[in-house]
Amino acid sequence: MKALSPLIVFLVLYLVTSIVAQDFYKVPIAVAFLISSVYALLTVKGTMNERISIFAKGSGSSTMMLMLAIFILAGAFAASAKMIGAVDATVNLALKYLPEQAILPGIFLASCFISLSIGTSCGTIAALTPLAVGIAQQSDISIPLMVGLVVGGTYFGDNLSFISDTTIVATQTQGCSMRDKFRVNIRIVAPVAVLMLLIYFLIGESVCTPTEVGEVNFWLILPYLSVVILAICGLNVLLTLSIGILLTGIIGICLGTYDLFGWFSSMNEGMMGMSELIIVTILAGGMLEIIRHNGGIDLIIKALTRNIHGARGGEMSIAALTCLVNLCTANNTVAIITTGPIAKDIANRFHINPRKSASILDTASCFAQGLLPYGAQVLIAAGLSDLNPIVIIPHLYYPMLIGVALLLAILFRYPRRYSMRLQ
Repeated sequence: MKALSPLIVFLVLYLVTSIVAQDFYKVPIAVAFLISSVYALLTVKGTMNERISIFAKGSGSSTMMLMLAIFILAGAFAASAKMIGAVDATVNLALKYLPEQAILPGIFLASCFISLSIGTSCGTIAALTPLAVGIAQQSDISIPLMVGLVVGGTYFGDNLSFISDTTIVATQTQGCSMRDKFRVNIRIVAPVAVLMLLIYFLIGESVCTPTEVGEVNFWLILPYLSVVILAICGLNVLLTLSIGILLTGIIGICLGTYDLFGWFSSMNEGMMGMSELIIVTILAGGMLEIIRHNGGIDLIIKALTRNIHGARGGEMSIAALTCLVNLCTANNTVAIITTGPIAKDIANRFHINPRKSASILDTASCFAQGLLPYGAQVLIAAGLSDLNPIVIIPHLYYPMLIGVALLLAILFRYPRRYSMRLQ
């Protein structure tokens, strides 16, 4: 348990203390991670330089640096676009042409489609969150609900896209094609997506939008439209956001909204607004690397695979293992990379179809990632919407329901064709 104690310290400091105080703003998440990270350093043997080196390995990994770069550019784009009035113009467009009851399912469908097209959730969240917040502010829709709707929808694409890193890793570790994994995966999660659309239609019936909608300036919509289109075309998310930032500068200067230095100032304001998110990401990455170094993840793996009996138990252990490792790494791709080879051994031992095991890996990781207040997706959405990550979690209906759907698929051996014992 010593290996997992830093995570326990964090959960006690942040979750338990906040619940006792009945206020999730009492303990800032960055402070909770700072204290638990300092404690984590004390659990490692060796000199202080050696301990810091292990911490830095996690906080400065290539995956972590890419995540931080996305945060920085997303903040700069969101602030500079807001400054020229892009958010208001896009919100006015949505309110003008979408029926009131179609606003919620429309945003959810857009989130699903974009994330499916680009294979990543962070880019989709960066593009849609400011719009969702703007629509919520001009109507009677809860902001956490709208943000949760966007974040939840991104896991649809993250789970199913052929170019998603989770799909690529899951299929490669299990030895099946992405097409075959998709066939299994879509049978499990498609009913959930359809159910969510129906639920959002029902919720949307009580939505009241403003009777007077402001003017729609299509030039101001261009930055968001370009980000969405470029993302759908599969352009790198960093390049996509950079082009979006450049467009906000050109349009803002041409329309006289701000000069060159005003543009720079808005970008700086946006980047500084992501500072807490960046600090949390760095501290979380270092702390979780120490947990891995101390054998915390291996401890979880051994405990889960000790008493497996039958294919159903094997599938359940793969799902549980992926969720627990995801809890410790706060990264669904890393969780699949870590558990993939072990899941393959379990699948071979209990004759589980590799298409099913790949689907379990991906779906379980998306379910777990969607419920973490310190996961990248929730953190970036919280940063862009100025919300506490905790208040978004209760509205992540889609990730919650795909977890239920996966559990039912394991218990009832569904899809039947891919759940039959391999000879």
